[in-house]
Parts: sequence; structure tokens; C-alpha cells
Amino acid sequence: MHLDFSGILVIALLVTGGIWALDVKLWASERLDEKEMPILVEYARSFFPVILIVLLLRSFLFEPFRIPSSSMRPTLVVGDFILVNKFTYGLRLPVVDTKVLDLNDPERGDIMVFRYPEDPSVDYIKRVVGLPGDRIEYINRHLYVNGKAAEMSQRGSHLWMDNQCRTIDSLRFREQTADSDHEILIIPRRASRAEGEWVVPEGHYFMLGDNRDNSRDGRYWGFVPEENIVGKAVAVWMSWDFNCGDGVSWGRIGSID
Repeated sequence: MHLDFSGILVIALLVTGGIWALDVKLWASERLDEKEMPILVEYARSFFPVILIVLLLRSFLFEPFRIPSSSMRPTLVVGDFILVNKFTYGLRLPVVDTKVLDLNDPERGDIMVFRYPEDPSVDYIKRVVGLPGDRIEYINRHLYVNGKAAEMSQRGSHLWMDNQCRTIDSLRFREQTADSDHEILIIPRRASRAEGEWVVPEGHYFMLGDNRDNSRDGRYWGFVPEENIVGKAVAVWMSWDFNCGDGVSWGRIGSID
């Protein structure tokens, strides 16, 4: 169990609810006028329903995230604010992360938010390329799923800025497997990143970033266990690069491919 923003909301809910309950049981009957209500009780009664609604929405429906790096370019860029569907893969209780309702399993090609296996307090976002039982190979910048190479068709060049606002020249490709079709980036001037072969264990998933030469993903730290899943990224609701951008990118707002 880890204490994140959901944990803070739960604590705030318990504190405000407890103050409200104590007031109802011990003090409210002795007041002649509601104007005499202690300010602490007034705040608790005002904030309790707001905190409850936010907690329910964030825990069971949608949670906002901000993209901090370029590892998912060209699909997601630094400064994208995304909505993550929390119920696509089943409902979990906040804080304890216990699944109470099993719905869908992740599919190959999904963009998934999960707790980083090496530090569960950190949320990561990558694309699902390997399902339980799959054999994944990444060799010479080519992806192989169960022995079959993903088809790659070049879509031109792609310029972007790293976190130091340095311009990076890359090539844009469309990568297609039997059940996934999306764009990736390759940086030809860089050496190909970690290569190898992996067999995905049961109850785990193998993740890659779309910016293949600029992503620390499953090639480095292995597999994502099912209990680390947070949800599926479904839409960009705002895009604003505070560091190297030129303000709000209105054209990026919408669904995620």
C-alpha cells in the first residue's frame, strides 16, 4: 500500500466526516442558532461532500495525468494532460488497490498507466506490446511478437525538443502487428537501445515507449504485474509545454490513437 493523492483524499474524507459526525452527536443539539456553529465544523460540513465526489470520480471513473517526458512521442508529448479511464480494466479500492470488480484485460496496443515496478510510488505510461505468454523480441529496432515481425512503414521525419529544449531529428514510422497499429519514432543518430528477447509471465505485461530510442521501458526493468495497473489513457484534455513550448496546443486536444 502506498499513500498518494488518493490516500490524502481518504484521510481528508475521514477527518471531515468524523468532525461532522461528532458535531451531530455531541454539539449540534445544544446550539440555539446555526450561526453559532464552530468554523471547524462549518468547514468540515462544506468540504466533506466535495472530497467524497472527487474521491469517487478519481478512484473509479477518470484520473488526470500530465505527461512529463518524450518517451511516448509522437502519440503523447511533454505537457499533454490526459484522462485515464480507471474502470476499463476493473475497479480497485483507493489506497489499498484491491480489485473489487474484474472487467477487461489490457489489449496489445493499449496506452496504459501503471505504477513503476521498481518504485510503485511513481506512475509510468507506456504502450502494451506483450500480453501474458507472449514472446517479445526487439532486435535492430524491429519488434517481433511471437516470432512475427511488426510491419514498419516510414512516414517522414519528426523534429522535437528534449527536456533541455534541444532539437532532436528523428524518423517517424507506422508500426503494425496483427492487433495493433500506431506510430513510433526512431533516432537514427543514436545507437539502438536495449535489445533482447523476453517471455511475458502470467499476470504480467510488457511495455514499450513509442519513442523507441528515448524510452526507459520494459527492455530495462522487465514486466508490469497486473496489480500495478492504474488505467487506460483515453484522451488529451489539455496540452501545454511549460518548458519549451509556445503555450497551449489546441490541436492536440482529443482522443488518443
